[in-house]
Amino acid sequence: MPAHEDRIRRRAIVHGRVQGVFFRDSTRQRANAHGVAGWVSNRSDGAVEAVLEGPPEAVDRVLRLLETGPPHATVDRVDVSDEEPEGLTGFSVR
Repeated sequence: MPAHEDRIRRRAIVHGRVQGVFFRDSTRQRANAHGVAGWVSNRSDGAVEAVLEGPPEAVDRVLRLLETGPPHATVDRVDVSDEEPEGLTGFSVR
């Protein structure tokens, strides 16, 4: 069984007041704490985009945290899509 079969990958677009409130760094901290790889980036439309890859339970845990964000964020909605895992390692803020 290939190693990626026990991993999932989700792309999340977080809408609301999510830039300038430490959303990306909070996401990195949460992903690292749960062993989730990927990246997070501000988008030009004011949203934050994150790619999360790892064990299903860990990815789902980080996604749930994205629904509220850090203390000064206001999350209106999170759009999530499934993608094929790529075997990412580490987590970066872009």
